[in-house]
Amino acid sequence: MKPLSVTVWNENRHEQRTGETPARIYPLGMHKVIADGLIENLGDLINVRTATLDDSEHGLSQSVIDATDVLLWWGHEFHSDVSDEVVERVFQAVLGGMGLIVLHSGHYSKIFRRLMGTTCSLRWRNNADRELIWTIAPTHPIALGVSDPIVISEQEMYGEFFDIPTPDELIFISSFSGGEVFRSGATWSRGLGKVFYFSPGDQEYPIYYHPEIRKVLANGVIWSKPSRRDKPIDATFKDTDWFLK
Repeated sequence: MKPLSVTVWNENRHEQRTGETPARIYPLGMHKVIADGLIENLGDLINVRTATLDDSEHGLSQSVIDATDVLLWWGHEFHSDVSDEVVERVFQAVLGGMGLIVLHSGHYSKIFRRLMGTTCSLRWRNNADRELIWTIAPTHPIALGVSDPIVISEQEMYGEFFDIPTPDELIFISSFSGGEVFRSGATWSRGLGKVFYFSPGDQEYPIYYHPEIRKVLANGVIWSKPSRRDKPIDATFKDTDWFLK
């Protein structure tokens, strides 16, 4: 079977600030650690490339998108720097069957907000809260082999209300040491494609080294792989009895 083609996209700007926490935790960039976790869990089932905001066309040329089965997206401070042309390219690819996994602050990215059609706003606090990620859909493929709960000792708090459409499937809910809860793992279908949002992963903490988080992302890649890749569904004129011809 042909390996899945996976692209891990990351702003990769926090990690370039010498002496700051993200640079110490992720000296080669979060995209490298995320990609390594996928390879660790999926091995020869995938081929992984990485791309960053400051690459030409953000590393997401039409040829790259056409060749990508599943795209993982990490963004935070620089959503507005992503070109509308690239967003449109990714949007059309999702509608045509490409899988999309949106990570952490990517909830506020142009592509996620466009696919959701809402503000995607939430409550937050960065105070090294403990996060417990509770599985509420234990038979879902994304939860396969994952501990319940996943314990993250220090993490940025994301809390409700999270302004997203009602998910097709809610897989994880997180609770925090401050008492807040959050829908931290959810899926939607858009056109022919699948979208998975997973919130743990602030740049100030070593979340993407956590073996359970790496397992969730690997499961997400397998779940969101295309059933088919095609042009997005469009309105087309059809003669009477066209289906009989």
